Amino acid sequence: MKRCTYMRNPFLTITAALLLLIFGIAPILAEEAKPEAATPAQSVATPAPAAAEEEKTTADFFVSALTKYVWRGYEQTRDSIVIQPSLTVGYKGFSANLWGNLDTRPYSVTPGVSYPSTWTETDFTLSYNKTFGPVTAGVGYIYYGLAAPNKDAPSPLPAQEVFASVALNKLLTPTLTVYNEVDHYHNWYFLLGISHTIEFNKVISLKLAASGSYLLSTYADANLFNVNPTYGGYPKFNDQYQATNDKFSNFHDGIVTVCLPITPAKYITITPTISYTFPLSDDAKREIKARGIQNTSTPGDRDSSFLYGGLVFDIAF
Repeated sequence: MKRCTYMRNPFLTITAALLLLIFGIAPILAEEAKPEAATPAQSVATPAPAAAEEEKTTADFFVSALTKYVWRGYEQTRDSIVIQPSLTVGYKGFSANLWGNLDTRPYSVTPGVSYPSTWTETDFTLSYNKTFGPVTAGVGYIYYGLAAPNKDAPSPLPAQEVFASVALNKLLTPTLTVYNEVDHYHNWYFLLGISHTIEFNKVISLKLAASGSYLLSTYADANLFNVNPTYGGYPKFNDQYQATNDKFSNFHDGIVTVCLPITPAKYITITPTISYTFPLSDDAKREIKARGIQNTSTPGDRDSSFLYGGLVFDIAF
């Protein structure tokens, strides 16, 4: 979600540090990417593992270096590189993932003011997936530990989601995932994604993915939003980019991602990736601009579509 110097959740910070230390000195081993606790370019449908593979304990550690962090269409960082480590351990369909975001140069709306690198988010995901013939179904839980984007900004409230997914392991691997935020933000988020991989040889392949979403808010308070945007839920915005007491209910954001996974060794994958995210409705465009971090005098002048990319280094076994 929206997410070491300024961490909101010390327990998760310590846990992340220990896990990264342990796996940093473990034998080098690999495969590919991150679950959708995961962020924007992170929600790419992936075929389910074979039944025999589900019996093995698996581990996947990767680090992304990207030009921007965008979550569900919202720009979380600007004009800086973000570093996003992730660790996933799985066994017999169960998996646990720890993911974080480091903003190397937090964006400042005040000319001449700069901030040091800031750890803005730690997410913890538990999930279970089961394959039934050509269909894979799953359920899970996500905790979003959110911190302020810089030391002078207010800290967002944490978020918690439960989710369920179903994927058809055929052409394009269509995958529908439904998220329900049950803590402070109270909304339903429906995500439909497809993906396709073209293998050039044993070393290089091309992965194409796209997704679209629908956001259904169940809570909105314009007065609270105007005091602190993290407290007002997901209101609908009018043509003047002002929050109303109407709840947002419309198509929200789309994303197209192109990846080029390169496997130079058995357990290692290096993936150049580029993504483009954009609003799917006028309501979403107004909302994304109103929530934007770009320093302009008029919210309507802010960006609502974003192009970003980078490299992912993955070790899995």
